[in-house]
Formats: sequence, structure tokens, C-alpha cells
Amino acid sequence: MIKIVGFLEHIVKYKRKTVYAVTIIIVLLSIYGVSLITTTGNIIDDLPKNDPIVEDLKFFEKNFNGVMPFEIVIDTKKKNGVFADNGKTLYKIQKLQRELANYKEFSKPLSITEAIKFSYQAYKNGRPKFYILPPATELKKLKKYVNNNNDKNSFSSFIDKDNQITRVSFQMADVGTKEMDILLDEIRPKIDSIFPPKEYNISLTGTSVVFLKGTNYLVENLLTSLTLAIILIASLMSVLFSSVRMVLVSLIPNLLPLLTTAGLMGFFGIPIKPSTILIFSIAFGISVDDTIHFLAKYRQELKHQKWNIKEAVYLALRETGVSMIYTSIILFFGFGVFTVSSFGGTIALGILVSVTLLFAMMADLVLLPSLLLSLDKALTTKAFKKEPLIEIFDEEEDIDLDELEIKPIKHQELD
Repeated sequence: MIKIVGFLEHIVKYKRKTVYAVTIIIVLLSIYGVSLITTTGNIIDDLPKNDPIVEDLKFFEKNFNGVMPFEIVIDTKKKNGVFADNGKTLYKIQKLQRELANYKEFSKPLSITEAIKFSYQAYKNGRPKFYILPPATELKKLKKYVNNNNDKNSFSSFIDKDNQITRVSFQMADVGTKEMDILLDEIRPKIDSIFPPKEYNISLTGTSVVFLKGTNYLVENLLTSLTLAIILIASLMSVLFSSVRMVLVSLIPNLLPLLTTAGLMGFFGIPIKPSTILIFSIAFGISVDDTIHFLAKYRQELKHQKWNIKEAVYLALRETGVSMIYTSIILFFGFGVFTVSSFGGTIALGILVSVTLLFAMMADLVLLPSLLLSLDKALTTKAFKKEPLIEIFDEEEDIDLDELEIKPIKHQELD
């Protein structure tokens, strides 16, 4: 391990230009990889392909167009609006169902119009030709027939008690958030053309839509959460080191691994989804620990070496390098255990966090010391030489052996 740290010290001393060149190449490749990342997700995406649940859902998707609920809630904005105006809303619902029948993603619908068709067919002694939406004049007769044959409202599953809000229910395949987003963009204008927004309030809901909205919400807030984490950690470092320049330099080795991991996700086709979004915040919070460890030791060595920056960097690297490598290896294998899981989200967490921590270790042991040596005069400002708001404890100064004195024990008589 000492030889490894010595090799890293040799790179920092004599190969800094190579370090910067490699870093720039990694950044450029990572930026390109980030451009390849897709945002998608299926409800069963993280389950094993041979799981019985997945096999059952695939069977239903193949034979019944899926089992994921998709609901269109129609609010007529007035009481009894569903049956008002000679059943105008009912005929609009029937037109909507015919329009959506052209999409293979949807199963046959269940709605108030289908219930009325069944009831009208029963009213006409079950003859198949009467499985239709009856004319307005027949609706009142049909309502009396239904109420006389059932104590409760037979349409309660499709309509509220005020006859104002109804719904159309579909079953659909687990097409994924990307395809679902495209599908909603296609059908929304058609729905608005049938149900004008001035007259109706239309809501699209169901498991598929909720999963899509939840995924989009998490992705949109990924940048916000990362920014907040960076600000909080930068604030902590500013308290520790009292130097804005030092804070900016210390963040570079921590942001680079995140960018690299995102690039690898793009190259290997790992999408941004609920199970992979949390990786960046977790990895950033863990990897920054090594940076604080190194910089704290660097500051202590600066005082001991009377502000000799080069010697302080080398001593800090020798002192902290071994422990940083040990802890990073432990974390790597600790998260690596997750890769033996059968759940896709846990596997992605194990692989990506482990890789990120390895990149973070190399950045803290090679790139950070190189930056400190190259920007020595710019970083060692008057503010950095001041005492920090929080004292950085040096265990070596806890006890000074030279100042210890040996005194004889005085024997005292007991009472």
C-alpha cells in the first residue's frame, strides 16, 4: 500500500500535465455520454425477467392488451350533466372510445355508455342488435327499467351520485414512461376536440399516468437535489477552510466522478429512472468525505511546514492516502454486495455507486493534489491562513510527550 501511495505521489510530482490531459478527455467523453442518457421506466422494469409476475403481465399484455389501469375522468361541470341535453355527453364518450380503439395499447373500455348498452340489450330481451347506445327518447324508459330491477344505482361504478362526473376505464400495457408520454401527447388534443375545455374538465389518471408523472417529477428535481447538496457541502467546506477558492477547487474532484458515472450510464444504455436517480446524491455525499479528510490534513501540514505548500501536499498525501484507499475499497465492496440482488434497482445502486466511489478516490488522490500544487499561490490566500470557524483536530498534538513530567506519588494516611 505504501508503494501504491508512493506511485501516486510520483504522478502528482512529475505527471501533472498528463493528469490534466486525461481529466479533460474524461470530461469530454462524459459530456457526450450524458447526451445519450434516456429517461424511461416501466413499473416492472426492476423485476427479474423470469419472475412469475413479469411472465403473467406479459401474458395479459399479449392477450388482453395489459392490466395497467388508465382512466379518463369527465367532469360536465353541472349536476345531471352526463344525461343532460338528450345524452350529448354519452354520445361524446362513445365517439372518444371509437377514437381510442385505434390505439393497440388500450383494451376495450368500460364506461357508462357500455353499461347503458348492456342494459338496453337486456331491456330488448337480449337481442344482439340492440347492443347500442339508445336514442334520447329511450334513455328515460331505460332508467326506469334499471331502477325497477335493482335497488341500488347500477351505474354507480361509472358515475357519481349527482350524475356530474363519469369515467372511462381502459387497461393498457406497461409501455414505459417515454412511450406513455408520447401517447398522452397524441391523445390529449383528440380528447379536447371531443370535450371542449370550456364545457368539460378532463383528467387523465390511473397507475400508468401516476407512474409517468412521478418519474418526471423525480427527474426534474434531480438537478435541484444535487445543487442543494453541493451548496450545503460547499458551505461546510467554507466554514472549515475560510477560503472560497479552496472550496471551488475541492468541489472539482467530487463533481468529476458524478459526471463520469452519468457518462457511463449513457454509453451503456442505463436510463434515468426512479431506481437510479438517488445514486448521484448518495455517491456525492460519501465521496466528499475523502476530500475533507485530505484538505484537513493539508491545512495542518501547512502550519507545521511553515506554509511550504509542496511539502504540505506530499505529506498530506502520504498520511491520508493509505486510509483513503482502504475506506474506498471497503465502500466499493460494501456497495458491490448489492449487485448479487435480483432487483434491478438494487443492482444499479451497487454498480454505479461503487464505480463513482472509485473515480472519487482517484480524483482525490491524484487530481486534487495536482490542483493544489499548480494553483498554490492562488489558493494560499490570507483568508486560508486564518483560523477556521471550526477547529480541525490534530490527534498528533493531543499529547506532547516532551512536556510530560513524572512526579512521585504522595502517600496519604487514610482516615
